[in-house]
Amino acid sequence: MAHIKLHGNDVQTVGNLPEVGSSIKDFALVDTDLNVKTKDDFKGKKKIFSIFPSVDTGVCAAAARKFNEKAADLPDTVVINVSKDLPFALKRFCAAEGLDHVETLSDFRGTFGDDFGVGISDSPMKGLLSRAIIVTDEEGKVLYTEQVPEITEEPDYDAALQALK
Repeated sequence: MAHIKLHGNDVQTVGNLPEVGSSIKDFALVDTDLNVKTKDDFKGKKKIFSIFPSVDTGVCAAAARKFNEKAADLPDTVVINVSKDLPFALKRFCAAEGLDHVETLSDFRGTFGDDFGVGISDSPMKGLLSRAIIVTDEEGKVLYTEQVPEITEEPDYDAALQALK
């Protein structure tokens, strides 16, 4: 499990991020229209998973906006925002923010958090997802990961994008 912080207080996740060089597991996430999306829906594309607790926090919203801006210039790449937010909240947020270059998916009824090691296992945030980045190639091979050590901080966008080159 990863040891991270929330406002300086210790928090643990259920596991660790997938190792660089490994293949990501399949997943079943729900889009804003309640359709299930799996790994096969993104076949042939490089993937940036931007994982976070909730779009209703400033840092999560900033990360979603930043990756939406960057995604417009990424050929054959999809940015997949993942949280435990309900699809209705994600749809409202994406519409209000004009996010149209990213996929925003919910793990509200899935096992993504456990399968990818990002579920928070203690603290007041228990049950939500930690802030993390996973970058894969077109085949789902992990190129880069970042478990953000302090949940209230933004990820290293440049390092994630550099991993695609």
